[in-house]
Amino acid sequence: MAPSPENKIAALFAVLRPRQWFKNGFVAAPLLFSHQFTDVDMIIKTLVAVGGFCAISGAIYTVNDLCDRQEDQQHPIKKHRPIARGTVNTTEALVLAIISAIVGLVLSSLLNPKFLLIAGIYVLINVAYSLGIKHLAILDVMTIGAGFVLRIFAGGVAIGISPSHWLVLCTIMISLFLGFTKRRAELVSEKIEGANTRKVLADYSVGFLDQVVSLVTGATIVCYALYTVDIRTVGVFGTRAMLLTVPFVMYGMFRYIYLIYHLKEGEDPTKVITRDIPTVINLILWVIISVLVVSYGSRIDFFD
Repeated sequence: MAPSPENKIAALFAVLRPRQWFKNGFVAAPLLFSHQFTDVDMIIKTLVAVGGFCAISGAIYTVNDLCDRQEDQQHPIKKHRPIARGTVNTTEALVLAIISAIVGLVLSSLLNPKFLLIAGIYVLINVAYSLGIKHLAILDVMTIGAGFVLRIFAGGVAIGISPSHWLVLCTIMISLFLGFTKRRAELVSEKIEGANTRKVLADYSVGFLDQVVSLVTGATIVCYALYTVDIRTVGVFGTRAMLLTVPFVMYGMFRYIYLIYHLKEGEDPTKVITRDIPTVINLILWVIISVLVVSYGSRIDFFD
């Protein structure tokens, strides 16, 4: 029996993976740390930039699901995706991807040529990932990390601000952290389920991933801590009080590792980040304190 129009619309929307759009929040990071996040023009430009990346990433997710539908049908969780289970056919998915890509490129063109260029590079990198890089160990995660870095640069270009080099390094490290913990969770899950749905996992081992996760965890915390006391950061905010946010970053990473190792979660980082209550509360507190420090930290510097 054919699905009702309501169910079809819901299925098409699900193909775009709106839950994953959370990652496009990185596009807004330059605005948050610019000390100008109350500027209406910058807010509008950032929203357009985020919307553009959401549409473009939706198109990319659709193409990925089309390419991976046979593998997804063998996966205990991914088999429920609309394309894998046949709720959305190939033609519908292709039309959806084209429309979503056009919307994304139109929104990107409303900003400036540099933003459009970065959006184009983001698309090319993801196409390369889908066509073969996803099967190359280490490079697969590094390519995903490159996507996060491009989001940061895109957000900066959209509002005419150059992101701090420490902010870029933090983004690289946190993206590698999320990528390698995801691979570890997938590898453990495959061993438990006895499935073989992602070819690249054959080139990974739990021991190797544990070492890499340890390295990028430490590197992420150090990079973020150095960012908070960087001369440029202190100069922009007029305070070193951003150090107050470091414990929240540490807790967030340690909590995430706890969920990966003890609760066997992590195959879907967005799900973990948005559904684990302690993580959500920690993230909200980090945002609140960051905004307060950026807004009022220059009046009271606890570290003088």
